[in-house]
Amino acid sequence: MSGPSSSHLRVLSCNILAGASIQRYRQYVTRSWASVLPSRAKLDNLDSLARILPEFDVIGLQETDAGSLRSGFRNQTRYLADSSGMPFWSHQPNRQMARLAHSANGLISRIEPRQVVDYPLPGRGRGALLAHFGEGEESLTVMVAHLSLGPQARERQLAFIAELLGAHRHVILMGDLNTDADSPEMRRLFRRTSLQPPGDVRATFPSWRPRRAIDHILLSPDLRLNRQWTLPDAFSDHLPLAAEIELPMRLAKP
Repeated sequence: MSGPSSSHLRVLSCNILAGASIQRYRQYVTRSWASVLPSRAKLDNLDSLARILPEFDVIGLQETDAGSLRSGFRNQTRYLADSSGMPFWSHQPNRQMARLAHSANGLISRIEPRQVVDYPLPGRGRGALLAHFGEGEESLTVMVAHLSLGPQARERQLAFIAELLGAHRHVILMGDLNTDADSPEMRRLFRRTSLQPPGDVRATFPSWRPRRAIDHILLSPDLRLNRQWTLPDAFSDHLPLAAEIELPMRLAKP
């Protein structure tokens, strides 16, 4: 796996709400126009995020727009990759509302993935983006996911994710999972996979007064979490969640 020169990997997970900035609950109503119309403020928000991305090696995005009216028909994952100078990007369009809005998961990386696979998740309009870095036993598997609001749908989605990740040794699952780590469906995920419950829980939602830890960066046992933190700048209604991960030395190659 080529990329970082040391055994440390810095990752970021961020629900960007298609570039919209929400700072109060009432703005979901008063700024509802932002869900269907483009604006200069959205682009400025994306530019602010792009300036931070070079600090990280792998970035997982949720609720990025794949190119519809609300983003000015701009693929926001590609825009962020180009603006930040990150060389590799992939996206997975899922929920589409005619030409008004087209949500997607996104992956941006300074490391070239060997393979990226899109998986639709059970239910409507949700998906997971699965990337493989490196070869064989020394490969790293990274999944970016955005789960449903309902617990029954999340249970089915996490069961599907557990099947996908079960055969892989070195795994990172990150994204907006819309539930805390102690929920019944998350406890089942931990029983079915090698993923570990987070030892350092950080509240990410709502961004203006974080109370809920629903964004996660989850690791398999041999990937050591050195530190985890939220970024102080709110680029949407979620705070970005960052982590520095120590890889086994066999995974870290210049």
